[in-house]
Amino acid sequence: MKLIIQRLIAILLLVIPGLSAAKGFLLMKDALFDYFADMGDVKITPNFAWGSFVLGAFLFLLGIAFIGGWVFYRDRKRNYLAPRFRPKRPPRPQPAPEDNQAE
Repeated sequence: MKLIIQRLIAILLLVIPGLSAAKGFLLMKDALFDYFADMGDVKITPNFAWGSFVLGAFLFLLGIAFIGGWVFYRDRKRNYLAPRFRPKRPPRPQPAPEDNQAE
């Protein structure tokens, strides 16, 4: 039972940022579409909904950053990354050369 609850929590940790990213995208899209729809009407001066657009951009970037960071962390843990993203390790010390000269 404990494993099922852990998996449910793990899924929720990915679904919530995904839903916030989707909601942010929809807010930005609606702000842009409403602005361009109002431009066609001659009687109305179009006003851009900056609050909705900025909130949408914030939610979208936050959700994408969380999911991207989670995938990056998981891939680093499983060693799936390219060499430039792997953690830097100090070089191994070279063994001292042995003197094998016969006297």
